[in-house]
Amino acid sequence: MRAPRRYDITGLGLSGTQYTVEQTGTDKNFRPEYEARDVTGDTIFRCTYNMYEGTDSFPFVDADGTELFTVTAGGAWDIAGDYLLTDSRTGADLVVLDNDVSLFQDTWRIRDAEDGSLLTEIDSRGALFTVGRKLLPAGQWIGHEFELSDAEGNSIGTIESGFGAFDRYEIAISDASLVPVDPIVAAAVVIDAIQEN
Repeated sequence: MRAPRRYDITGLGLSGTQYTVEQTGTDKNFRPEYEARDVTGDTIFRCTYNMYEGTDSFPFVDADGTELFTVTAGGAWDIAGDYLLTDSRTGADLVVLDNDVSLFQDTWRIRDAEDGSLLTEIDSRGALFTVGRKLLPAGQWIGHEFELSDAEGNSIGTIESGFGAFDRYEIAISDASLVPVDPIVAAAVVIDAIQEN
């Protein structure tokens, strides 16, 4: 068993290079529900997105319903801003996800929660796809494609989804030792939830 790394979430500690994040539907209040799975299809966490209702924090739970971590918006109705990821078991603030709003490019950064240093950057593909998703009548069905880069700007993987009513992302990381895997998988949920809602 590998030793925990600085940005591991207690009870998660992902070390693989391939994951799936999927919006599985909505709950009875029409809030989007998400599930993340490893390469074997086992559930690693679930969550229901509810920030747009004015709640500034929402929990991610494991397959048994035990809370693993929370994501908290820096402000109410936060679209471009900071989202703090906190380990629920230790209370430690691990990383901050920040977003620059742009019609042509979606750029998210995963930063150290204490010193703000860049850990990973997540950039959307070309402007035409980004604009199409935002402006076309059925644009939300156009697949997303993001490139993952490490702190030095080197490409280390992708987050991709296909055409469909509910987004399903395939995360592929070339080297899991170079980036904080747990926050990257969590970020896929946050990015989809924030941009769609």
